[in-house]
Amino acid sequence: MLNVSSIIPSTNCLLSRDDESWLWHRRLAHIHMHHLNRIASIDLIIGLPKLKFERNKLCKAYQKGKQTKSSFKSINVVSTTRPLELLHMNLFGPSRTKSLGGNYYGLIIVDDYSRFTWTLFITTKDNAYLAFKKFTMVY
Repeated sequence: MLNVSSIIPSTNCLLSRDDESWLWHRRLAHIHMHHLNRIASIDLIIGLPKLKFERNKLCKAYQKGKQTKSSFKSINVVSTTRPLELLHMNLFGPSRTKSLGGNYYGLIIVDDYSRFTWTLFITTKDNAYLAFKKFTMVY
């Protein structure tokens, strides 16, 4: 059992009954209202008032945590002036299926100017540098 009466002062803080339920929700690390009702009903926490905690409201912190930003607008301006000036690379793997050569990893190279894409399949991740070195010798 947890005794909160010694930790939290007994002042009323000018809170309404609804605000007090949200105050306890925040004090107990944003616990779900269902669990808060259950704790209050079995007197698991000494000093927790007998409130009816509403489940149909959303916590502001929860709402902020679930917010997402809208995606960035695509830029149609090419920032480079010639091919192979800027390359974007991605190393992936292991994939579930083997490539035709029996490899599970891949290195993807995209040219910023032309958006031309190369996919180089490699046996292990540590071979990525050697694959890129071969790529630079060819192009």
